[in-house]
Amino acid sequence: MDVNGKIFKKFLDRRHSSDLHLEQAITKQHAKGKLSARERIELLFDRNTFEEIDEFATSAKAGSDFGKADRGFGDGVVTGFGKINGRLTFVYAQDFTVMGGSLGAIHAQKITKIMDLSMKMGAPIIGLIDSGGARIQDGVVSLAGYSDIFLRNVQASGVIPQISVIMGPAAGGAVYSPALTDFTFMTKHTSYMFVTGPNVVKEVLNEDVTTDELGGADVHARKSGVANFIFEDEENTLLGVKRLLSYFPSNNLENPAFIESTDNRFRFEEKLRDIVPDDPNKPYDVKDAIKLIVDNGRFLEVSELYAQNIVTGFARLNGKSIGIVANQPKILAGTLDIDASMKGAKFVRFCDSFNIPILTLEDVPGFLPGVNQEYGGLIKHGAKLLYAYCEATVPKVTVILRKAYGGAFCVMNSKNIGGDFSFAWPTAEIAVMGPEGAVAILYKKELAEATDPVKVKKELAAKYREEIANPYIADEKGYIDEVIDPADTRIKLIVAFEALESKHVNIPSRKHGNIPL
Repeated sequence: MDVNGKIFKKFLDRRHSSDLHLEQAITKQHAKGKLSARERIELLFDRNTFEEIDEFATSAKAGSDFGKADRGFGDGVVTGFGKINGRLTFVYAQDFTVMGGSLGAIHAQKITKIMDLSMKMGAPIIGLIDSGGARIQDGVVSLAGYSDIFLRNVQASGVIPQISVIMGPAAGGAVYSPALTDFTFMTKHTSYMFVTGPNVVKEVLNEDVTTDELGGADVHARKSGVANFIFEDEENTLLGVKRLLSYFPSNNLENPAFIESTDNRFRFEEKLRDIVPDDPNKPYDVKDAIKLIVDNGRFLEVSELYAQNIVTGFARLNGKSIGIVANQPKILAGTLDIDASMKGAKFVRFCDSFNIPILTLEDVPGFLPGVNQEYGGLIKHGAKLLYAYCEATVPKVTVILRKAYGGAFCVMNSKNIGGDFSFAWPTAEIAVMGPEGAVAILYKKELAEATDPVKVKKELAAKYREEIANPYIADEKGYIDEVIDPADTRIKLIVAFEALESKHVNIPSRKHGNIPL
């Protein structure tokens, strides 16, 4: 055996010794309902396509004793690339079985190296997070490593899709990389995120809180909005990642992948005529309308449990990827509040970054009133959604299903803020405010003097709907392009988006805008 062969055999022997030691640690992972880093990668990538990089990297502090039982190869992270849905994708997967997946100098270098490669190749990057955080014994070196990662997250933002998958702990500074990426996945019962843990909360605030209560998947999916997707187990979480990626291009210079549609392009959907109730104050589920419009009724909702008064997600129209933003009348009457505005703004900006056309389904009576909303900065946060729509240059089409009142009408992709096509169903009501509120102001004196004010108000409201809020008035003035039969919605949208495929917008030269943060 030549010298090179002996060296390679030595590495294999050390790896075998390390692997034997790790078997017990992997068994512990399985007992917690968690997979190992390489098992996760195997599920995520197309079969036999993954290529590992820096497999034999060793800790900067380990020296010649790295092969001892308390350490393993890779410095606690597996990095590499392969194919997902047939397309090049890069990944780093933190390995909790090696030093708790803690981030040290080499660990960070491996991650930044794979991030740099993903940028060079114009391919998505996925981070599988399962780490005890910064490696304490490395001191400032580990903190600098996190900073290197954060910088690259920002540099890659809007250039390549970035997805974080929390598959264990993510605490302290480790949470900011996921926060800087486009989408975050979590797994129930086995993943959690927080800046400061339960022990610190107890010490500083004298409050008792569990790990799940402080930063579990359900908390971040429902309350904070940090998690966009949660699943019951790791297998389904990784399948969710693969499905999400299918709607994206590989980078900002490409268009989303086209998938031949098995749905009828000219499908006439009569059920859409019955979606909106006759009673303008009666709620309905806008997702029923979405599923009747898109290809095969398939809709991947984003942040389903957070700010449910607005619905965001991805679907296809005649095989082409679109992003959908829709007011949800069955939650808070579809009003826009702080959380809904931020949720919608982030989604619109992602779609615009990656050339994904946006469909807006509008049924909004206005912004949510109240002291809590005003004190919380509804003006500023509502302006985020307005800014996002104004800034977006991708094809943008709106369908007004029912209510479109006041400033909320302006914000939800109206033509005057850059919407390309605006359609309305005959049930649409477009006005400064709702009929009841309007007549209460306009006919205050008459209502006060009426013998039957309820009857008079009802009659005046009906007159207001007919003469002012009527969608044909907006059509006549050019603020919408056409009042359409709801059953024709799918056909109209396919034709509209096809007409917009060559859309080009000249953007003023500037360093960047100043979104109201």
